[in-house]
This record gives sequence, structure tokens and C-alpha cells, in this order.
Amino acid sequence: MSRTDTTDDGDELLARLGDLTAQARAQAEMQRSRVELALALQSDMLPRDLPVARRLHLAVRYAPACQGLNVGGDWYDAFTLGDGRIGLSIGDVQGHNIEAAAFMGQVRAGLRALASVTSEPGEVLARTNDLLLSLGSDLFATCTFMRLDPCAGVLESARAGHLPCIWATADGKSGLTSDEGGPPLGVQTGTPYPVTRYELTTGGVFVLLTDGVVEGPSMRLEEGLDQVTRLAGIAAVAGMDVDALAAAVIKGAERVGHDDDAAVLVVGLDGPDAQP
Repeated sequence: MSRTDTTDDGDELLARLGDLTAQARAQAEMQRSRVELALALQSDMLPRDLPVARRLHLAVRYAPACQGLNVGGDWYDAFTLGDGRIGLSIGDVQGHNIEAAAFMGQVRAGLRALASVTSEPGEVLARTNDLLLSLGSDLFATCTFMRLDPCAGVLESARAGHLPCIWATADGKSGLTSDEGGPPLGVQTGTPYPVTRYELTTGGVFVLLTDGVVEGPSMRLEEGLDQVTRLAGIAAVAGMDVDALAAAVIKGAERVGHDDDAAVLVVGLDGPDAQP
């Protein structure tokens, strides 16, 4: 082999390495752009303001996962219904990409629109399920929808394949909700979603969350739920405000490995004579 042949082979190898490097940079830039787009879609679709009502305190936190394309599927929402009660929802779309972010927006908008027709939680989830199936998407979503009467302190809840909520009272009791629930939205036609009534007592809290808060490579789901339950119980006894509790809960998501979005919605109630 001549010296010229060796030089030519070296030049060809360097050229191929240069092409591979350029392709890797282009793919990395495309991935970064897709993550930024998913984050922007997600941010625009989440509510900017929370409803205000006498005795009611609401707080939310959201921590998107930024590993690869694992972003875009979780949401929270809170809005005033036509009769003055409050609609609350939290959920998680299967998948973590731009498509999941867009589908999340459809689910959240569908829940709001249908809740304006009938705010009964089981009916809201059933109609949303039918709506999503009619869209023909391959995606599905888990969700909890609640209707809260802040004057009476009554919460009515329906669950579609989602995690149970966490409750705590000012006298030191805490636990997980035990409603029956139904399958995720967008999976099966004609599905009923049973409704369970809870009482939100003075000084008590309800914590709605997604699995990114309590489950990950570093923590099992049961352990994560137990930690948040203990935290909610301590917060209720200590009279911690809901914003501080929401911040503490989302902080705990760092301990699970946090390779998924994490959403938290905390509901608290003052006494009947408290000032707004």
C-alpha cells in the first residue's frame, strides 16, 4: 500500500466522522427543539388563574421532566362551574412528546366544556371518554374529576384509572381515597364512572397528584404515596397553608428520580366564619 493510499483512507475516515458528528448534532438540536415545543404547548394549555371562593384555598405546582422527550402529558385544572361550585381535575396522558401535550389540551378542554353541560363527575368522565374515542386517537389518559361545594365542604369525585387522592384532617387523620373508579379515558366505550362523596372539613386538605410525584426509579408507588400522606397529615395538624404544602409535595418528586412530569393540586378549606 502506497503512502498516498494511506492518506486517502485517513481523509475518507475523517470525512465520515465529520458527517456522523454533523448528523448527531442535527438530531440533538431537533430533539431539543421538540422538547422546547412540548414545554411551550404544555405551559400554554395549563390554567393561568385559579378560581376564588369563600373558605376555599387552592395551590398548584408543576415540574416537567426534561430527560429526552419525557414531557407533555400531565395536567391540572380548576374552574368555577355555572352553579358556583368548583370543578377540579388532574390527569396524565399516555406518552411524553408533542402529541401527548396536544392530546392533553384536548382532554382538558373537553372536560371543561362537558362540565358546563353536566357537572356530575361520573357523567363528565363518561362523556369525555366518548368524546376521546370519537377522535380516533391511539392515546389515552388517566384522570380524576371532582366537584367541590366550598360552602358545604362536600367533594364529589370520579376517577378514570388515575391514582387515588390523599386526604388529611386537622385532628391528625390522613389516608388515601378509596373510590372504585373506572378505566382510563379513551380506552373502552360505554364505561360508567362511579361517584364517591367526601367531606372536606375545616383545616383539612385534599391532595391530587400525578404519578411523577410519587413513583420513579428511586421509589416505589406505595412508598411515594405513603410519604405524601404523612406530609399532608403533618401539614393539616400544623395549619400549614396549601401553597407551602404544594411546594413541599413537588419537592419530594426529586427523590423518586423524576423521569416523568409531576403535577400537584392541593385543596384546603377555612372555617365558615373565616374572611376571604
